[in-house]
Amino acid sequence: MPFNTALTRQLGIRIPVVQGGMQWVGYAEMASAVSNAGGLGIITALTQPTPEDLRKEIRKCKSMTKNPFGVNLTLLPALVPPDYAAYAQVIIDEGIRIVETAGNSPGPVIKQFKAANCTVLHKCTTIRHAQSAVKLGVDFLSIDGFECAGHVGETDITNFILLSRARQSLKVPFIASGGFADGQGLAAALSLGADGINMGTRFMCTVEAPIHQNIKQAIVDAQETDTELVLRRWRNTSRLFGNKVAKEAVKIEKESTSGKFEEVAPYVSGKRGRQVFLNGDKDYGVWTAGQVIGLIHDIPTCEELVKRIEREAIDTLKQAQTLYIEEGTSAPGTVGPKTNNPGAEIWGVGRSKL
Repeated sequence: MPFNTALTRQLGIRIPVVQGGMQWVGYAEMASAVSNAGGLGIITALTQPTPEDLRKEIRKCKSMTKNPFGVNLTLLPALVPPDYAAYAQVIIDEGIRIVETAGNSPGPVIKQFKAANCTVLHKCTTIRHAQSAVKLGVDFLSIDGFECAGHVGETDITNFILLSRARQSLKVPFIASGGFADGQGLAAALSLGADGINMGTRFMCTVEAPIHQNIKQAIVDAQETDTELVLRRWRNTSRLFGNKVAKEAVKIEKESTSGKFEEVAPYVSGKRGRQVFLNGDKDYGVWTAGQVIGLIHDIPTCEELVKRIEREAIDTLKQAQTLYIEEGTSAPGTVGPKTNNPGAEIWGVGRSKL
């Protein structure tokens, strides 16, 4: 087992790669495929209309993989909020011991999960929120950079800064989320102090993802610039695929003189977004996608993707070792520390090998 991080040890997985809990994507087919490939698959609880439907989906996933998988429970503002406690209890009753939480005021459900000895991964977009989650007793933090799909927070801080801040200030292990699609990204995240990565958009573009082939192809064809930030005016910013509907929503949002959410509401309907994944019309409604779409160029199986990420990460970390030199030696064609060159002390950072 080449990877040995806090994430692989505690979750019992082979590769430190977690599938994001994506609405209308995180079904048993998706989660089991990722878990069978050696990562951690995630069922999205609120994709199921009732707690009992979630129970059936969990049991279906158990029949499709013998490897660990988790369930995501996201708490978001709603006029009629779901019965989060009931969803949580089903997760516990079905013996799921890995849970990804996200959203507002997660304290009560985190307490419920911790009382049942569940391992809790909580998603955050700021260090301040991460520190609050630590006080609630979470086991891992998923640090979401501004590059990510869906809710990006309101601070616009990218992962390069967030991960280093997490390394400096957090007392629990963390994984990196937002902008990851390959093994080079995994190697970078590990180098910045993370214990693994979380990928959503990349897993949408796999054979097993339960969405229309046209949408997968739209991701392959897209550039990193093909996303839109919607609902900034109401401080509920989401990164969406930059289709016709999302662009029209942004236009209304910027030009509205009243500032009433009702003007843009029809354009950001979740129901229409769900239909996109079924009918294959990328412009039918809004759907989430991260800037990582610019790094996605094929539609592999989850097995092929995870194996590729594993191989790329190992090769990248091995290559990085060659950049480190022993004290008293010089890399070919470079100035070593024993010369009289005033800048030679820069090699001091590389005096021990990985």
